[in-house]
Amino acid sequence: MENKKKNLANKKICLIASSGGHFEQLLMLKILEESFDVYYVTEKTDYNGNDQNTYYIKQINRREKLFVINIVKIFFQSVKIFMKEKPDIIISTGALAVIPTFILGKVFKKKLIFIESFAKINSQTLTGKFIYKFSDVFFVQWEEMKQFYPDAIFNGPVY
Repeated sequence: MENKKKNLANKKICLIASSGGHFEQLLMLKILEESFDVYYVTEKTDYNGNDQNTYYIKQINRREKLFVINIVKIFFQSVKIFMKEKPDIIISTGALAVIPTFILGKVFKKKLIFIESFAKINSQTLTGKFIYKFSDVFFVQWEEMKQFYPDAIFNGPVY
């Protein structure tokens, strides 16, 4: 048991989410920094700080004209960050910008943990719907969401 704890402490965690509410929810997991090597990935906005352990990727919206080009750019940004940091565990609270990193995590057999948005009580997010199929652990923050994600874990809100 003690060896298991020791092994977990050596793990590097990527906390990734889009900007705004998704990132705010992700910051509730900041306590993980006390036990693990943690870095953050989020979208670059006018409101970001310059935190040392945070990477900023292009903000994306699926309705914009250059969506395909921008998601390809994000994919390459994600590859660069992923190869530099080599995370063991990837945790996300969602939105589109996280999908490339989750795909990379799946390809490289990393532990994938997704937390469906607190804002969703009666419907799925598009990202959650996509990632549910291949995440290792999937949390919902409302019990009602188990109807959409029957294998998800309900453990209450992150707040």
